[in-house]
Amino acid sequence: MTKLLFISAFLGFSSFLNAQKSIEKELELVETPEQIEQFLESKNSKKNKLITFNEEKHKTNLAKELFDMRLGGTKVNENEYEKTVYKVVKKNKKTYYRVAYIYLDGTKYQLDEINNLRDKIIAKYHNGAPFDFLSKQYSMDENANKGGDLGWFLSGEVHPDFESAIVSSEHHLNDIFTVDVTEKTGIMLF
Repeated sequence: MTKLLFISAFLGFSSFLNAQKSIEKELELVETPEQIEQFLESKNSKKNKLITFNEEKHKTNLAKELFDMRLGGTKVNENEYEKTVYKVVKKNKKTYYRVAYIYLDGTKYQLDEINNLRDKIIAKYHNGAPFDFLSKQYSMDENANKGGDLGWFLSGEVHPDFESAIVSSEHHLNDIFTVDVTEKTGIMLF
């Protein structure tokens, strides 16, 4: 799943109008995340910060507007108490993956027992049992409590055997499949 990421500067200002205009003019000259960091350090305010938005996680109207903006674009939100300026300083396209799994520990069961258990779990899944329920019931690691959800990750952040199976074009959303991880003497179901 491809996500669009970018960094935006969030600057909350509640000082005088002249200072606001001056800061806005300075912000116009800022073009990179590194320049934003320097700019924020020079302003020495806890309200000012650099924010990274992820299209998959941030579904607000503000986020949608920011994603539609060009690089260097700004958005100003103002009320009677403060003025907030957002500036798009970087956009990236990165592919993030998300997977849930069930870990079967090869040190606790013989291979034939694991294969029988794996077949039983897959059959239950195909008969309508939710994967997160099956993971909580059968998985043998700490991620079982989260329904096996590994969360979002980039290429290179997980075990290579995982990654090659996950990014393989043979698998689709909600497919269940197995990966043998011999280094950990375990078997994973995805």
